[in-house]
Amino acid sequence: MVIFGAGGDLTKRLLVPALYNLATTGLLPEHFELIGVDLADLDAGKWRDSLLEMMQSFVGKAASESRIDKIDEATWKRLTGRLSYIKGDFGDDGLYNELKRQLDQKTGTGGNCLFYLAIADRFFGPVVQNLGKAGLFEENWDQDGKKPEHWRHVVIEKPFGHDEESAKALNAAILRCAQEHQIYRIDHFLGKETVQNIMALRFANGMFEPLWNRDRIDHVQITVAETVGVESRGRFYEKTGALRDMVPNHVFQLLAMVAMEPPAGFDAKAVRSRKSDVFAAMRTVAPEDAVRGQYGPGPNGVAGYRQEKDVAPDSGTETYVAMRLAIDNWRWAGVPFYVRTGKHMSRRVSEIAIRFKPAPYAPFEDTDVAALAPNWLLLQIQPDEGIALQFEVKRPGPAVDLAAVRMAFKYADWFPKEPNIGYETLIYDVMTGDQTLFNRADMVEETWRVVGKVLENWSQEKPDNVLNYASGSDGPTSADDLLTRQGHAWRAVADDGHAH
Repeated sequence: MVIFGAGGDLTKRLLVPALYNLATTGLLPEHFELIGVDLADLDAGKWRDSLLEMMQSFVGKAASESRIDKIDEATWKRLTGRLSYIKGDFGDDGLYNELKRQLDQKTGTGGNCLFYLAIADRFFGPVVQNLGKAGLFEENWDQDGKKPEHWRHVVIEKPFGHDEESAKALNAAILRCAQEHQIYRIDHFLGKETVQNIMALRFANGMFEPLWNRDRIDHVQITVAETVGVESRGRFYEKTGALRDMVPNHVFQLLAMVAMEPPAGFDAKAVRSRKSDVFAAMRTVAPEDAVRGQYGPGPNGVAGYRQEKDVAPDSGTETYVAMRLAIDNWRWAGVPFYVRTGKHMSRRVSEIAIRFKPAPYAPFEDTDVAALAPNWLLLQIQPDEGIALQFEVKRPGPAVDLAAVRMAFKYADWFPKEPNIGYETLIYDVMTGDQTLFNRADMVEETWRVVGKVLENWSQEKPDNVLNYASGSDGPTSADDLLTRQGHAWRAVADDGHAH
């Protein structure tokens, strides 16, 4: 495994802990070697020490995604025992010649190599092109052309382009050097157990599939809220913003899992084709169906976005976005999908909330049916992974009085909590050649097409038109209007994570 950007935050905070967890569970290949590539002034020993220091900082911290109680010395040595480091500029041909020389010497891995681009997106195209120029994507196929003697895969992080035009250009550039089966456009959200369980919930349970359509579902809400701000990522966020950072990738992947048609099988081709159908059927969002916001100062001296490091004092970059989406196909025609994501929100939560249409209330003529709580199916992705169902029952007593109750399943109650930050499954899939949870070129381009008009409109607006919301709030109140037009409202989430 070759990590470009070896000295960066992504490598230390997520990739190496994920590799450690794979080693702990026995899923790391027996013959595994790690090569770091970066411009940072490091060698193998210094790089190993910096990785260990970061790992040690996670030990015993419940808030850490790594969930490490201790570092097993034998496992750590197995992971980093065959570790090397190459210092160099990503644009220097000599770097790739040296990398090729080192890979040719590592005969124990059989020639299999995973290139991970944990680098700024401006380097994606040049690095892939230089890898191709050096012949590092070459795979020797058998006589039948069915299986390579060794594989070469490349993982590309987000953002994959900044709009439809740049995404198409990046796809064209990398596909001149590598084949589609070698490219893994990663979205770590899809490594979450609950996200993967959406397909199992829908397609393995006969009770849900008959309800999963416009006849029974009123609307769908997808929320990805964070309590943190941009922290040290001001320079990145100024160029990206909440929409580019979250919507065409994380949020739309969640939507596709909910909206896709049943695949013919759970192989990569079948699943990705059904997801692609969803994106192709999504209507391009009109500017009036999108709202953006930017967090301002909050209580206890919390800084606003414009006071963050590396952020312009008059910045118009959004840290919150809400949209109303439509899918023009037989299953979802007329069913609105509302999505929202933001930083410095009131609490951290990622969930999909599916609201069902009400039943006929003729038997309850003495009941204020307008005040009855709706039926919800809640797919909770973080922080507490699980599934909940809210429905009506009769309240105990002589009168026929309805009350909303909840049934909840939590992964932690049924299965042992294994260390998992979302990257383990995806890295393992790259090693085994399973592209099911990764984006295809056409899927990426369609998602940028969906948000294209909104991005164009926002680029022409003045920075003062970004609606501020206080840090620690639920976002700008103007986002409520997206739902109230159709008689809906955002589902409130209380401190216990339950609907109210």
